Amino acid sequence: MNQLVSTVATTINNVGDESGLEDKIIGILNAVIAVLGIVAVIVIIMGGIGYMTSSGDAGKVKKAKDTILYGVIGLVIVALSFAIVNFVIGNIIGGAQ
Repeated sequence: MNQLVSTVATTINNVGDESGLEDKIIGILNAVIAVLGIVAVIVIIMGGIGYMTSSGDAGKVKKAKDTILYGVIGLVIVALSFAIVNFVIGNIIGGAQ
């Protein structure tokens, strides 16, 4: 397995500039993750607005609370994916040099 990772990382490094390719990959992935984080925050805001405008209707309150919960879960997943992606890319590409 370690040999496979080393071979893939060497191949990736040979495609372009060693540090430039790593920066490009991380930059693209971070941009995608940032967009997903913004979407999660918008979902939380929409849930808050739904909660405020529910007028005490139990069905609308539950739907709004669920929306907020799903937005928070999405935000946590985005934050964890940011950390995991940067760790893995940094160790696979950066560690193969």
